[in-house]
Amino acid sequence: MTFKGTALLVDDDASIRSLLRVILRSEGWAVVGEAPNGKQAIEQCKALNPDVVCLDMIMPGMSGLEVLEVLHEEVPESRVVMVSSDASMNTVCEALGHGAAGYIVKPFNAKRVGDTLVQAMSRGNRGVR
Repeated sequence: MTFKGTALLVDDDASIRSLLRVILRSEGWAVVGEAPNGKQAIEQCKALNPDVVCLDMIMPGMSGLEVLEVLHEEVPESRVVMVSSDASMNTVCEALGHGAAGYIVKPFNAKRVGDTLVQAMSRGNRGVR
């Protein structure tokens, strides 16, 4: 298995973080941190500088889009892949329009997660903005 990069997992649901951790590790990613909310996500992203951030859209406190905006400004080299159960075209387009490098719809499988993260890495530093 080839090392693909480092990842930070952000979701208020510990079971989703656990599932993502297992999938990413099996796909060759090093999970360098996990956060249950936006505030901790921003702190960890600044401290750990992961290659990819898997970011939940709906969390208490700050929404995923609000966190995405902060990360775009303060840690622009990290690629952010949004994770959400909302598959509506408006929501996906909004996330990509705010700089997300990819979008994963819950429930997800290992192939979809792996493919999305590889695509995000191939897009350079940022998603389309």
